[in-house]
Amino acid sequence: MSDIFITDLDKTFLKSDLSVGEFSKEIWNDLAKRGVPLGIATARSLKKSLEFLEGLQLNIPLILLDGAMVATMDKKPIRIHALERNMTEDVIQTAKRLLDIEPFIVGYDGQIINERFLYPAKLNVFQEQLVRSYENDSRLRAKEKIEPMEKNLKIVYMGTKEEMAALQRELQRVFCNSIEIKNSKDVYFDCWFLTVLHPFGDKSHALEDVLEYLDISSKQLHVFGDSLNDIGMFQKAGRAIAVQNAHEEVKKQADIVLERTNDEEAVAHYLVNFLNTD
Repeated sequence: MSDIFITDLDKTFLKSDLSVGEFSKEIWNDLAKRGVPLGIATARSLKKSLEFLEGLQLNIPLILLDGAMVATMDKKPIRIHALERNMTEDVIQTAKRLLDIEPFIVGYDGQIINERFLYPAKLNVFQEQLVRSYENDSRLRAKEKIEPMEKNLKIVYMGTKEEMAALQRELQRVFCNSIEIKNSKDVYFDCWFLTVLHPFGDKSHALEDVLEYLDISSKQLHVFGDSLNDIGMFQKAGRAIAVQNAHEEVKKQADIVLERTNDEEAVAHYLVNFLNTD
């Protein structure tokens, strides 16, 4: 297999209005038809990713929900790293005691992947904004009391920088290496997101799953990103590529920093230039 290309979505491949540029669509589908392996690695779910990428050919497994799930576009799971009920309940109670806050939970019950997005009846101002942005999403379920599902893929808190930093310290103290914690400024809302995952449920480990599934070397891998949760992938890729609008720490970790931003369709321009000169 030749070079493989995997891109983050938000603020990397997607424009800031969450659309895919016409040039990006043209280049992506042309390369996919030619057999070039193209994939995504995103914090978003399978359902939302497929909505954003409607009309694009996806020809390798998708890294979803920050890496908690690797699946095909027809919902065939390849690898799932989920937090079990007891661990999830312990995280919920720890945050409740510290900040009197309940999380969003993305997960599912049973053997079939039918995502559910649970949110608390009592929302803070940041959570209210997010729920409004998911209006009419069939996965949403409001709960008077947030309780774990059978498979809990993401536990998500939203708050101020100080609140999320305090929560991160407490969760790290209580759970040590039993969970993975991602804490960063959100690119759309004026708040901080703290995401709790299975310790193998991040993009970096999911990338290993994809490489194993395709039976290829990481040396052949080109990864595009903009955010702190992309750094783990950067460290495992043969070539790590940051878009111009990327976080400064991400740029420091990149092999290449592109001159264009996500709104200038930087990924598509790199793809066409690289493959035309290769």
